Amino acid sequence: MTINKKANGTALEIALEGRLDTMTAPELEAELNQSLTGAESLTLDFSKLDYISSAGLRVLLSAHKAMSAKGGMKVTNVNEIVQEVFEVTGFADILDIEK
Repeated sequence: MTINKKANGTALEIALEGRLDTMTAPELEAELNQSLTGAESLTLDFSKLDYISSAGLRVLLSAHKAMSAKGGMKVTNVNEIVQEVFEVTGFADILDIEK
């Protein structure tokens, strides 16, 4: 998985490429723990994310909790496969998802 990070003031955008699974979730978790300190809003761009596992969902839930006390978090450009995972797990009701 590739993580591309872009900060614009207190707005943080992270674009993921590849698979967010058991092997790569710790990498994203470490990046978020490091980057969310000064961020007021977080946008996750999933346009190049092919797959997400339960380990990836756990990282998203943790980030969502951290950002809900700030400016919030949104997920953009979700493909059909990842969207289906969100719907089956109930994450579609929790996350702010923009297509």
